[in-house]
Amino acid sequence: MTIHNHGARADWAERSGGWVQNQDVLDRAFAPFTSAVMEAVGVAREERVLDVGCGPGTLLETASRLGARAVGVDISAEMVAAARSRVPDAEVIEGDAQVTDLLDAAPGRPFDAVVSRFGTIFFEDPVDAFTNIRVACAPGARLAMVTWRSGEQDLFTCGLEPLLARLDDPPGPPPEDRPGPMGLATEEHLRAVLLEAGWDEVHLVALTARCDYRTRSTDGVDERMAVALSGSVGRVALERARRELGAEELHGLLDRARGLLAERAGHRGVGFDARAWLTAARCNPQAVAGSGR
Repeated sequence: MTIHNHGARADWAERSGGWVQNQDVLDRAFAPFTSAVMEAVGVAREERVLDVGCGPGTLLETASRLGARAVGVDISAEMVAAARSRVPDAEVIEGDAQVTDLLDAAPGRPFDAVVSRFGTIFFEDPVDAFTNIRVACAPGARLAMVTWRSGEQDLFTCGLEPLLARLDDPPGPPPEDRPGPMGLATEEHLRAVLLEAGWDEVHLVALTARCDYRTRSTDGVDERMAVALSGSVGRVALERARRELGAEELHGLLDRARGLLAERAGHRGVGFDARAWLTAARCNPQAVAGSGR
């Protein structure tokens, strides 16, 4: 096992079960961001498209449906299994996109486009990662991705407020511009990473879109709680609560959290506005292979 992105590998080994289990909920909640990426990249039939951090295969499925030759890469074995089951026509690699030789792992011509929905934020060295991705691309290949933007909070805490308030040492939000959910949070860092990695024509759009957790038959309370408790802040909070509090008090706090969510939901159901960057760029044909400089 490579030591690169060891933290991400360990983190996803722990959390991927919740992600796969809740993939339908997350697909609904993140639908505006999925649409934004696919519209920005403009996939054409027979293009070879790489989905970085493909998860259970949402973008892969969309690209395949549009007639692309879709290839996914993910560090989590459970995510890879889910993506292969969901999109049988796609090729899905279990690997670390920071160091994996992508054209060796998925033989074929260089990629015409790269997409990602919150799959590029965990790299320990994002410059190395985006350089490695670029090396697998054709000159002028297009990149479109979304990453969480500086100041995002509801994504991590909505539904957890009573639990966090009760803990002696509640987990804080993920640090910005460090490997993790907010790994590419600021415009300056994101732009600098891509330029140094050999991408050009870098354009960032600040997106704010509603993440909607309701379904046709529910108000989204249980759906949001399931996602929140399996997320980076929720998992730590739940672990600490089990150590610090009795089972009865923890149960009461979670009931209170559900009640507050239901009150907040109103007639629209549970949801909130989330902040992300939509980034588009092109592979610089003048960049030296293996280096963005």
